[in-house]
Amino acid sequence: MADEEVKTLEDLGELTGQGSGEDTPAPATAPVYEQQLDDQGRAYATGKRKDAVARVWLKPGAGRIEINGKEHAEYFARPVLQMILKQPIAAADRVDQYDIKATVRGGGLSGQAGAVRHGISKALTHYEPELRGVLKKGGFLTRDARVVERKKYGKAKARRSFQFSKR
Repeated sequence: MADEEVKTLEDLGELTGQGSGEDTPAPATAPVYEQQLDDQGRAYATGKRKDAVARVWLKPGAGRIEINGKEHAEYFARPVLQMILKQPIAAADRVDQYDIKATVRGGGLSGQAGAVRHGISKALTHYEPELRGVLKKGGFLTRDARVVERKKYGKAKARRSFQFSKR
């Protein structure tokens, strides 16, 4: 056995007793994602960022985005936050095809915009599973887990010490 030369993986399998017989499992295929809609034909997803949590409903429509009962331009007045909201829709090339309704709580405006963006991305994948690759490549499906570090006992802030004085 020691002087036999191994040239292929099949030869190696035969040496270890795991030949290419019928008992070897088939290669794993990519998971198939299915459309997930509620009884009203909407896709629902939850998005999170910092302390903000957004609940997002997505359905076919004219492209209206409503957040906490207000138009998105009214709720997020800064153009940067509006751009953050629309990133996943633009990346998926679905501008003005879906109406989006979101409720968002907690955190500040920046965190809320990030939470709504995350929720929109997840809802898009629930409505059209084939968009998952595009959105994942753009980084829209990844939950940004960075949160504020807690304040520690004996410190001025999370890590900042009190001013030292010799006298």
